[in-house]
Amino acid sequence: MRDINSLLNEYGESHQNKTNKLVHWICVPLIFFSLVGLLYSVKFPFFILTDIQLNLAHIALLASLFYYFRLSKSLTIGLLIFVIVCLWFCYVIEEQEISLWIVSVVVFVAAWIGQFWGHKVEGKKPSFLKDVQFLLIGPAWLMSFIFEKLDIKI
Repeated sequence: MRDINSLLNEYGESHQNKTNKLVHWICVPLIFFSLVGLLYSVKFPFFILTDIQLNLAHIALLASLFYYFRLSKSLTIGLLIFVIVCLWFCYVIEEQEISLWIVSVVVFVAAWIGQFWGHKVEGKKPSFLKDVQFLLIGPAWLMSFIFEKLDIKI
């Protein structure tokens, strides 16, 4: 497994254009959230808390956090906070009796349109076309900038 710095650097190679970077700051979190929402919609027949039913998002996010933990323990903490926020939004949307699945599909499609437009502006293909693990590196890449601003080592 490659180290986090080489993955972040390689990901950053196709994200140099200011417009594409801005698009990624908007679309990567939205895509992550929409995937969480889609997976959150797949319920299992057990409850992990009184009113929170176990769902596919819980399992997938646990696996992704394990992946991040192997790359960077500190980034995992930042990404865990983001994961909790995403899960909370999913819970709130469902509590409002709004279709989380429809919201997630709309956000997913719109955000991917934005991503591909950003890469068209950049003139470079998305990194995940070269290596699928870059789908998970995108959120870590953004978190690394937040950590840099906060002077936290990755």
